[in-house]
Amino acid sequence: MINSFSRQTIDELRYYVYVYSDPDTKKPFYVGKGKGNRAFSHLNDQSESEKVSKIEEIKARGKEPVIEILAHGLDEETAYKVEAAAIDLIGIKNLTNLQRGRESSAYGKIEASVLDARYSCEKLNREDIKHNLMLIRIRQLYRNDMTSFEIYEATRGYWHNSIATARKVDYVLSVYDGMVLEAYKPVEWLPACSTFMEREDYAPDNMLNNRIEFVGHVANQRIRDRYVGKSVADFFKRGNASPVVFLWK
Repeated sequence: MINSFSRQTIDELRYYVYVYSDPDTKKPFYVGKGKGNRAFSHLNDQSESEKVSKIEEIKARGKEPVIEILAHGLDEETAYKVEAAAIDLIGIKNLTNLQRGRESSAYGKIEASVLDARYSCEKLNREDIKHNLMLIRIRQLYRNDMTSFEIYEATRGYWHNSIATARKVDYVLSVYDGMVLEAYKPVEWLPACSTFMEREDYAPDNMLNNRIEFVGHVANQRIRDRYVGKSVADFFKRGNASPVVFLWK
């Protein structure tokens, strides 16, 4: 087994995506992307991680992990997409990767009908808005394989706004990549962390000051037909990094 590439190989590889597998079971346990000799760097990793533990366990058997190059000759952006696709295909739960690929939310595994809806959805026009709406982009938490409950949890908190303003809203629309994923009817607005959430992104208390959350339920079908699956990208002005936009009827 080699532990580095030749200079000529590195020049040809450019960016690449690699896979670590168990030599006995042939099952992959880590997917990564990089250039140069990045593929071999994990062999000398001293961190306390599941990946390192797996490598050490293989070495204890007197063997080495199998390192395969899944794709090469890539630019960096393409390598991110291939890495994300590989992780999604194998399944993050079957790997020691700490997180899904960087491009998973946008380009990872997704049902064909959902992908078609994302790129061909009907635009929501200003005159179509008959309610006071709060549009919330869930960019940081979104995954293509999220359950309905996970989308709700990602949407209901924690937002930098006042409860008084939020209570004027009729419906909250969950948005990703400019498309409305779901519509919710808030029952109550509360200070952030007032209720338990099944999420792993809790921030320190001082980061949640003046932030709010809501509890509610999915809107009725008439409201969902009006808003869900529509494009609201035009309501987020270019350069506006805020995840929240209010639309008043």
